[in-house]
Amino acid sequence: MAIKQYNPTTPARRGMTSEDYSQITTRKPLKSLIKSKKQNAGRNNQGRITTRHRGGGVKRHYRLMNHGLADGLKLTVEEIEYDPNRSARIARVKDQHGLYHYILADTSMTKGKTIESGVNAPIETSNRMPLAKIPVGTQIYAIEINPGKGAQMVRSAGTKAQLMAKEGDYAQVRLPSGEVRRFRLEATAAIGTVGNVQHQNVKIGSAGRNRRKGIRPTVRGVVMNAADHPHGGGDGGRHGSGKAPRTPWGQLTLGYRTRRRKNTNNLIVRSRHDAKRKR
Repeated sequence: MAIKQYNPTTPARRGMTSEDYSQITTRKPLKSLIKSKKQNAGRNNQGRITTRHRGGGVKRHYRLMNHGLADGLKLTVEEIEYDPNRSARIARVKDQHGLYHYILADTSMTKGKTIESGVNAPIETSNRMPLAKIPVGTQIYAIEINPGKGAQMVRSAGTKAQLMAKEGDYAQVRLPSGEVRRFRLEATAAIGTVGNVQHQNVKIGSAGRNRRKGIRPTVRGVVMNAADHPHGGGDGGRHGSGKAPRTPWGQLTLGYRTRRRKNTNNLIVRSRHDAKRKR
């Protein structure tokens, strides 16, 4: 897949790039596997903003994904499709019972390819099986955190993890962030790398393109008044005031740990922060 560039007909077009959709085989999703998606503008069920800078954007339909394929399925890839709700491409697959599913498309998926899932699946790219059956050193994606719940980790475009070791009931996996984490051997994963690898190289180019994605403008704290932000105020726009970086609510942002799920600390063998310090 390549990155598409534009002629500099406007200042925005000069730096704008987009994805090449040549891998996509159809523009029409399967009606039975889509549902309407409401735009909540970052608000929860009480109407309060829980995610800032969200609102507007084009209408989308949500694709009903199957992140936990049942054991013993043999599937054939029928189409590779675009999904507006994620960075990766999705594959429309049909199992031996005639049922359709949407799964994440990896770099090797093409129309007509056969995929298998389960304990007895062969060790080949795109096949899904428990970590206990995958050889050490293999690159994997779409990993289950809790066995049977479905894939929750390593699902975005171009990502991959590596199975490092197996000890007792756990497997050690190096995640894209550099963190090494333990997973149960019963947890399943797919072999390969998530497709659409060039997604990270796309340049948005214009503000309007972000608005169509449902992203509203962000205003820096240093240009606000002191009453509106901890970074605000100052005489004549002096920025080097020596203030520690904080959120709009006064919470420290740099050097302040925000991890809350302490019950899974024992599963982290090596922190992603440790991995960055050693580079």
